[in-house]
Formats: sequence, structure tokens, C-alpha cells
Amino acid sequence: MIELYGRVNSVNVWKTLWVLEELGQPYERQDAGMEHGVVDTPAYRALNPNGRIPSLRHDGVELWESNSICRYLCMMVGGDARGLYPEAAGARASVDRWLDWQLSTLSPAERDLFWNMVRTPEAKRDMAAVAAAVKNSARCWAILEARLDDGRPFIEGETFTLADIVLGCYARRWFGPEVQQRGMPKFPRLAAWYARLGEREGFQKWIAPPLF
Repeated sequence: MIELYGRVNSVNVWKTLWVLEELGQPYERQDAGMEHGVVDTPAYRALNPNGRIPSLRHDGVELWESNSICRYLCMMVGGDARGLYPEAAGARASVDRWLDWQLSTLSPAERDLFWNMVRTPEAKRDMAAVAAAVKNSARCWAILEARLDDGRPFIEGETFTLADIVLGCYARRWFGPEVQQRGMPKFPRLAAWYARLGEREGFQKWIAPPLF
């Protein structure tokens, strides 16, 4: 049985839960992080010395870092993982670059938007940081808007892949009513892509609920 550790209001845990749903894999999840604690216990630190979430244990494999966990789940299933992770080297690398881009570029750009608007009491919000995060995030989303310019339904073309899952989780934090600011740029192709993601069961179950 796959053992997953992490709370359901973490964007990084969302990714893994959505992948598990798409792959139809059974798993057990234990709450960990923030109000749930666990992450500072010796047993958890032995699994993940960073004390962060998610972490995974399966068949002798112990992993942390959400994108690595997502890749592992796809490779564990084998083949192209129901289309999520193409077998051809070029196609797989094309998916991988979006996962790396999320870590290196998108996540740092949008962090202050989410943390101020969702995790910070209104009286303590840094609205200058929010404005900067909107501007920086918009630059990132403009790249994806251009990527979708040729009419492709998903990031890599006709097939829904791991890239859509990982970036779709962050799109939830851009399009969500919880973070909306006056004057936020409109991205029609991105919005249409996001609507397609919203039709998937994994999205509806784990990504769509209110942010908290």
C-alpha cells in the first residue's frame, strides 16, 4: 500500500493526490504539517529530514519532494502512465521542464499572493507584496497563455499530462476567488484550459474545494 503523508490544504500534496486519482492507485494518507504536527517527530524526520510535506513510503521506497513523488508514481505504473508521463525521451523531457519551471519560477513568483490572501489575517496582509506577486505571477502565466496559443487543449498538446496536474494546482491559486485582486490580467486561453481541468474527477475532489 502507498503511504502518503501530508495535509489536504497543501498545494504540493494536491499534486500527489490528483496523480493518484488519475492513476487509480489505492493509498493511505496521514495528516501531517501545520496544525497536524507529525513533521517534527523523530520518525518523520527519519523519513524526510526537511520536516516538510508530502512524503511517501511504498514497497521499500521512501521519497520526499512532490514532483519527484509524482514522477515516481507514474514510473511505478509503467508505460506512459495513462498518458500522464510519455515514454519517448523528448516528450517526457518536455513534461519535466514544466515541473522544474514550477519549482524555479512560478512558485516563488506567486507565493506572496497566496500566503497573504489565504493564510494571513486581513489586518496583517502586506498588500504591496500582494501587488508584486500578482505582477510576477502574471508574467509566468503569460508564458503559458502563449503556449496555448495554437489551440492545443493541454500543455503538451492533445493529451493531459503530469504538466497539467502540477501547473493546474497553481492555477487554482491564481483563478480562485480567495485571491482575486482588482486589475488582475485576463488570460482567456489559460482560463479555457483551467476549465477543462475542472472537469476531471481528481481536480473536483482535491483541488476545487475552498482554499484555507
